[in-house]
Amino acid sequence: MRLPMLCLALLIAPAALTAQWTPITPNSSLDGWESVGDGIWHVTSDGVLTGQRDRRTAKHQAWLYTRKDYRQFDFRFDYWLRYRGNSGVSIRDTSRAAHACGDAHDGKRTPSHIGYEIQILGVESKNNPTGSLYLFQDAKTGHERFGDWNRMEIHVRDNLITVMLNGVKVMEHPGDPNRPKSGPIGLQLHDPETVVMFRNLAIREVR
Repeated sequence: MRLPMLCLALLIAPAALTAQWTPITPNSSLDGWESVGDGIWHVTSDGVLTGQRDRRTAKHQAWLYTRKDYRQFDFRFDYWLRYRGNSGVSIRDTSRAAHACGDAHDGKRTPSHIGYEIQILGVESKNNPTGSLYLFQDAKTGHERFGDWNRMEIHVRDNLITVMLNGVKVMEHPGDPNRPKSGPIGLQLHDPETVVMFRNLAIREVR
């Protein structure tokens, strides 16, 4: 018996492709997001999320987290990073950076040690280049546009994390089976010198 083409397509299509992209770029009030640490976050009139620090008083890291937790999903966004800046995206960090900022800082309990951190660097590097799964696997290099906007896509499944940079797969890793399977998404300001911009943030959940 031949299946109708529509039914056949649904059987073979990956689950993510049947979902819709949902924009999650914060508004000027940062509704749906939570600032952790001393980051200074604001949204410009043309919808660009900008993060920076007060260098005189900044301590350790700062983060901006979604208030919602996610399990299996695709997350895409554009970013621009200051030269030699250091940023990243946290997934499955159930601590929500509670031990990464200010006087509570504990280098062994930062988001990359509890969930995962996908690295974003503003300079070429052999160690932990942009797209790397920090502490787990380095990304392929040569696909980032320094000093310009870049697009990153992070595909998160229970047993696989994939990073696409400007349309090229640069990292894939199964993750650690002992780490959480769900959690919020976080945007990082690693140090007082970092300035980073994000735009066109969108998520596609896998049911």
